[in-house]
Amino acid sequence: MPTFTDEYGVPIVYYAWPVDHPRAIVQLVHGVGEHALRYREVARALNAAGYSVYADDHRGHGQTGMLQHGGDAGRLGRLGPGGLRAAVAAVHRFTDVIRQAAAPQAQQGHPPVPLVLLGHSWGSFMAQMIINRYPQDYQAVVLTGTAYRWPGFLNSGDLNARHKHLGTTGAEWLSRDPAVAAAFVADPLTTSVPLAKLFGLRDAARILGRPARRLPPTLPVLIQVGGDDPVGGERSARKLVDAYTRRSGVRDVRLIVYPGARHEVFNETNRDEVLADLVGWLDSHLPASVQDGSVDD
Repeated sequence: MPTFTDEYGVPIVYYAWPVDHPRAIVQLVHGVGEHALRYREVARALNAAGYSVYADDHRGHGQTGMLQHGGDAGRLGRLGPGGLRAAVAAVHRFTDVIRQAAAPQAQQGHPPVPLVLLGHSWGSFMAQMIINRYPQDYQAVVLTGTAYRWPGFLNSGDLNARHKHLGTTGAEWLSRDPAVAAAFVADPLTTSVPLAKLFGLRDAARILGRPARRLPPTLPVLIQVGGDDPVGGERSARKLVDAYTRRSGVRDVRLIVYPGARHEVFNETNRDEVLADLVGWLDSHLPASVQDGSVDD
């Protein structure tokens, strides 16, 4: 497993699913209490459509967390020194790592490969924070299982409250597919400890915020959420769309709400539809790559 080192000296484990002559690179940012390898099927679908995919295990999570905490799975989710700010900074640092990996192709006379930031849940909140500061680093943004990061629009309570009668795992809120909840609780690299307990109240509060004013108007944004997502759902997603269009001045913001779907839209019973919508949107916003030798000198 390749790693890079963050500003605190923490080794960050990451994964790469590259393709030849990618249409774009998707940097995937996972949610709290989980890890990047839960997105292998997403990476496969994007590879099949001509997109390279890179994803890291964030501070305290997955294999990064196991290295960071000396193999103690009971400490997974704990961010360590620097807390949330360091975790967000490491995700943005990973963008530079990805750019360096793509540099040889650019040096061979090809234009730089477009980079898409795709964040899910907590990953989507970090993506929102990163876009506020570094919008020029990305050519498109995708936010799934996301919410408007403001009290009244972001659920900080029991996320399984309205779904707990459907099963016994405590993870029924993730998907209508019972296998998803079962796999989550059986995974040794996941944790169901609530975010506020993992991060502490101060770092949990730092998640709150709004889209920045005057973002690049041509930066396209796709938001995909389940209509039955307890983290935010349709009402919160529509508030986020309004903020990006009115507050930030972004002209191309698309929201897709999947009725009845819960939090993990890529793991839902209609996952094929969700992935097809993602690929279709990416294809419409990113030019097809030019293959070596396909254009005469």
